[in-house]
Amino acid sequence: MIERREAFKHIRRLQIQALHRVDDLFAGIYRSIFKGKGLEFEDVREYKPGDEIRSIDWNVTARSQTPFVKNYREERELTVMLVVDISSSNQFSHLKMQKCELIAEIAALLAFSAIKNQDKLGLLLFSEEIELYLKPKKGTRHVVRVIHDLLYYSPKYKGTNLQKALSFFGKIQEKKTICFLISDFLTNGFNKEVSLIAKRHDLIAFHIFDTYEQQFLPKGLYSLKDLETGEEKVVDAADLVIQENYQKEAEIKIENTRKIFEQAGADYFRMHTGENSSDALQRFFRLRKRKIFG
Repeated sequence: MIERREAFKHIRRLQIQALHRVDDLFAGIYRSIFKGKGLEFEDVREYKPGDEIRSIDWNVTARSQTPFVKNYREERELTVMLVVDISSSNQFSHLKMQKCELIAEIAALLAFSAIKNQDKLGLLLFSEEIELYLKPKKGTRHVVRVIHDLLYYSPKYKGTNLQKALSFFGKIQEKKTICFLISDFLTNGFNKEVSLIAKRHDLIAFHIFDTYEQQFLPKGLYSLKDLETGEEKVVDAADLVIQENYQKEAEIKIENTRKIFEQAGADYFRMHTGENSSDALQRFFRLRKRKIFG
C-alpha cells in the first residue's frame, strides 16, 4: 500500500510536469480545437460604421432613436469527462511503462489542460462495472483528486464492460460534453452505445496498446496469460504461421475498432506504451486541428 505522503509527492510531481507541458505544448491549441457552446448575449453599444446590420438591436434603437448593436461573447465553459478503462488488461506491458500508467499520464495532461482553460472536469472509471464516478467540477483541488484516483484507485473487478460504461455516461451526462474514452478496447459489442454517445457528445477514443499485442519477436515459446480471465496459453512465436495469424487477428481487431468510432462520427486515435505521453497528445491535437480547420 502506497503511503499517503508518497502518494502526495507523486501527484505533486505529476502536477508540476503536466502544468509545465500544458504551458509549453498545448497553450492555445486546446482552446482552438474545443469550442464553447456558442455565443451568449452580453450587452448593447452604439452602432459604429462597419458593424453588421443584422447585429442591430431594433428595440433599443427604436426607444433611443439612436442605432445600437448587440454585443456577444463566446460561452467558453466546457464540460470534459475522462471515461477510463481500469480493467486488468491495462496492467500489461513488455516495456517499463504499463498501459495503465500511460493512460494516467494522458488523462493528467488532459485534466490540467481542461482546468487551465476554466472548464469543468469529471471522471468515470470502469471495468466490468462502474467503479467510480466524480461529478464534473472546476478547480485545482478537484483535479488533484481526479489524478489521485487515476493513479491509485484499486479496481474491484478484472473484466471490461464498455457498453455498461457508455450507457451510464449517457444517463448521467445530458448536456453536450467532450468525452475522452481511454481504453485498450480488448472487448466487443459496444457499437450501438458508441453511436448513441457520438450523436449527443464530442466523443474521442484513445486506443492504448502495447506493440506485443500486435506482433511478437520471434524468440520461441511465450507463456501468455489473460489478465482478465486468468486463462493461460503457450505459443511458439518462432512458428511463422502462428506469428502471421496473430498479427492478422490484431490488425483486424484494430481496424474494426477504428471503424466503429469513425462511422459514428467520433474521433479515434491510437498511442502505444513506448510513446512519450506529451508527444502522443500533441500529435492528437495537431490531427484534430487539421480535421477542424483543414
